[in-house]
Order: sequence, then structure tokens, then C-alpha cells
Amino acid sequence: LLMLISGSAAGQTFTCDEDICVVEFNASWNETNDTKWLTKLTDVGTKRILIDKGSWQKDFSIVVTPTIIIFVEGKETKRYQANIMMTMEATKTEVQDKIDEIIMELF
Repeated sequence: LLMLISGSAAGQTFTCDEDICVVEFNASWNETNDTKWLTKLTDVGTKRILIDKGSWQKDFSIVVTPTIIIFVEGKETKRYQANIMMTMEATKTEVQDKIDEIIMELF
């Protein structure tokens, strides 16, 4: 299933080839705090989006970077936000456990 998630800004879209997609929203000035393990998650599609240009921040209510959102069939299911130091406190294990839980609920 091809999932399409779109922002309201002209032409802003991203696609995910999986029913479950984990997206990290960050800013270019904060790329040192990218979640290093994002692409190591299993059974999901993953994307990184920089919110510097366009309306990503507004469209997805991003108040701190990085923010990780799990989308299931295009709908937000879970959100993880960075701490005051702009680093992600959620661990790979925590996010993967949530993904596994979502997969089990889909059956």
C-alpha cells in the first residue's frame, strides 16, 4: 500500500511505502541531534524531514526538534518529542516496541 501524507503547502508531500511509517521532523541547525537509530527500525518505512522550509512545522504541529511521529495508514498514532536540550529521549527499543504493538493490533 502506498501511503501519501501531504502538507498544505503547495507541492509538499512525502510518501512512505509501508502502512506504518515513522517520520523524524528536525531542523538543519539541529541535525547533530538526528536520531541515529531511525533507519534501524524494522517492519516500517522511515523518513527524515527538515522543517526549515515550507509549512511542515505548522502542518504537523512541531514545537520541538527532533519530533518523531508514527503514522499508521496516514494517521498519526504516536508522537515522541525531544527534551529541552533538543535531544530525543525515546529509545529505539521504546519506539520499536510501540511499532510491534501497532502491528499486533492490526491483525
